[in-house]
Amino acid sequence: MNTLDTDAQQNHDAFAALLEGRHGDPFSLLGVHNVGDVCVVRTLQPQAERVHLVDVDGEHLAVMQRVHDGGLFTAVVPPRKRHYLLRIRTHEGQTYEVEDPYRFPQTLGDLDLYLLGEGSDSKIYNKLGAQLRTIAGVSGARFAVWAPNASRVSVVGDFNDWDGRRHSMRVHPANGIWEIFIPGVAQGCRYKYELLDSNGKMLPLKTDPYGRFHEPPPGNASIVYESRYDWQDGDWTGKRSTVPDLDKPVSIYEVHLGSWRRNSLEDNRYLTYREFADELVGYVKEMGFTHIELLPVSEHPFDGSWGYQPIGMFAPTQRFGEPDEFCYFVDHCHAAGIAIILDWVPAHFPQDEHGLRRFDGTALFEHEDPRKGAHADWGTLIFNFGRREVINYLIGSALYWIDEFHIDALRVDAVASMLYLDYSRKDGEWLPNELGGNENLEAVAFLRRLNTELHAHGATSYAEESTAWPGVSRPVDQDGLGFTYKWNMGWMNDTLSYMGEDSVHRKHHHDKMTFGPVYAFNENFVLPLSHDEVVHGKRSLLGRMPGDEWQRFANLRAYYASMYAHPGKKLLFMGSEIAQYQEWSHDRSLDWHLLDYPSHRGVQRLICDLNDLYRRTPALYEVDFASDGFEWINWEDRDNSVLSWIRRDKSGGYVICVTNFTPVIRYDYRLGVPDKGQFEEVINTDAESYGGSGCGNAIVTADNMGWHGRPHSLRVTIPPLATLILQRRNDGC
Repeated sequence: MNTLDTDAQQNHDAFAALLEGRHGDPFSLLGVHNVGDVCVVRTLQPQAERVHLVDVDGEHLAVMQRVHDGGLFTAVVPPRKRHYLLRIRTHEGQTYEVEDPYRFPQTLGDLDLYLLGEGSDSKIYNKLGAQLRTIAGVSGARFAVWAPNASRVSVVGDFNDWDGRRHSMRVHPANGIWEIFIPGVAQGCRYKYELLDSNGKMLPLKTDPYGRFHEPPPGNASIVYESRYDWQDGDWTGKRSTVPDLDKPVSIYEVHLGSWRRNSLEDNRYLTYREFADELVGYVKEMGFTHIELLPVSEHPFDGSWGYQPIGMFAPTQRFGEPDEFCYFVDHCHAAGIAIILDWVPAHFPQDEHGLRRFDGTALFEHEDPRKGAHADWGTLIFNFGRREVINYLIGSALYWIDEFHIDALRVDAVASMLYLDYSRKDGEWLPNELGGNENLEAVAFLRRLNTELHAHGATSYAEESTAWPGVSRPVDQDGLGFTYKWNMGWMNDTLSYMGEDSVHRKHHHDKMTFGPVYAFNENFVLPLSHDEVVHGKRSLLGRMPGDEWQRFANLRAYYASMYAHPGKKLLFMGSEIAQYQEWSHDRSLDWHLLDYPSHRGVQRLICDLNDLYRRTPALYEVDFASDGFEWINWEDRDNSVLSWIRRDKSGGYVICVTNFTPVIRYDYRLGVPDKGQFEEVINTDAESYGGSGCGNAIVTADNMGWHGRPHSLRVTIPPLATLILQRRNDGC
């Protein structure tokens, strides 16, 4: 019996397991191995009729012997011939040469494996997933995935006929990471992971958790992708600071890319990232917004989730183009002076079988117990924030968007659902923490680490958090969660409720408009009129305004200007600036044709002018988060539904703000002011150019009559359903 026959006999059971796809350590069998005094090469090629060994110069080394009908071939080679090629002739008569992946050593070093196991590798996205590499002069892709409870993991794809027996991976038992270098795999190859659970049961094929690009539906494979983009925004990123500047203007235009605008001439298709770089960026710059906030562009399987059920935490959605085209869009935003905020969703993930759900046959990324691991309301699974590998995955995703895509900030969705173990749960449906409380202590620790990392990388963070959790936007070293900003959901709910009242009833709800400043300085607030307020039967913002057509538009204009004059940064969802009639739908474009009508153009012009005034008036943004930037003139005039206040900057400049929330003109309305002199209307939402009646004041002069506890006062005409912003002339503002 020759060496190869003896080898086949001695390894009969192992070869059988390999051919059946059950062997968990293929590197112990395949590739080059010493057998007695000779070197044996083994390869599994089920598609092959014949296999020859050749060296890199084409010299024939051996005809490989088929030792199993399933496609296992072996051959003896000279001891020093460890670099060889496989010349394969398929059953269909095709012949080609390939490198043997099983002749390559492990590609993750000991330090890599240690940091990955410890959960402290901030650039985990460069270690796991598919990485194009050149090893010993051979080009290919290194694949690595975390699946500690799998008994076998393989890469399947275009390059191996989706046959899981051909590229089984090497496991590192200490941390459950599987990896393999596959020569010849190039940019654009599709792939998935094929896993057997601990009992040898085949699992559904899995998309790469670290995949950088995904194929479009109905497929769900990952695509090997490495960025080749040449960034041009060095001046922009070079100005990033680890200490956020809270005293600058922030006016955010919130956008869902799939429904902002579509190409009606080409079957109503989506615009591409490159088209957005021209059309959206140009529009936002013209409108005067400082930031674009994108609803999640992380890859997601279901359009109706708007991106809030992501399945690709490292992949910009393919709906609008390739990742480098997304880079192009971000680059153009920065060239236009516009910062990008990306909605990011670490709270939960969908249950699609090709995603993270029971990834290796166990609750790997989620909790096993649904009382901790599932959101019944949303049909999603909750990340296990107590597992270091999961935290490393999430932190890695966050930093990937900041470092690789130059995103300026992350807005973290559904923070309240992360903080409370009993969020949207009845008694008996949740488990208390180790102290007996309802706080998710592991999520708190995660959010603090997340915000610390984001700030260290020069990014800022926004929390969508709807409860009274203390210190959401306070630094971690002051026992806060560390977010830069928090959405002010209380202001949003109160003011929208007030604006929905008929004007005759508003005096009975006056406190809803005066309560905001009571707590306005407890957090670094953003005032959000977001996408959540114009869907699900809530109606558009215009649709929520009472009265006849004229009054509805006047109400909306007055509301917008009062928001810009209120302490806090600003956010407006797309379409609200053109006074959409319809609720937002992700399935269609905004109603841009409304701009054919003067009333809608007037609202758009007002937003443009408000943004312009806001950016050049420090009193409207510089002291947003301290009480010395705001003072009431009169908050008690509930009978007239009139509110008046002062906004101040750091150098003593100020503006006067007054709003009349009734359709009655208030003539000779006296306002106490700090100084005498002339005051000019810089915003009057009743101006004819905005669609108003043209009632107003132009320039008014303060007299020496003391009023509202101040030494001087103005007599102004307050238009119906209008907001005025007045500025003292020559006061340095």
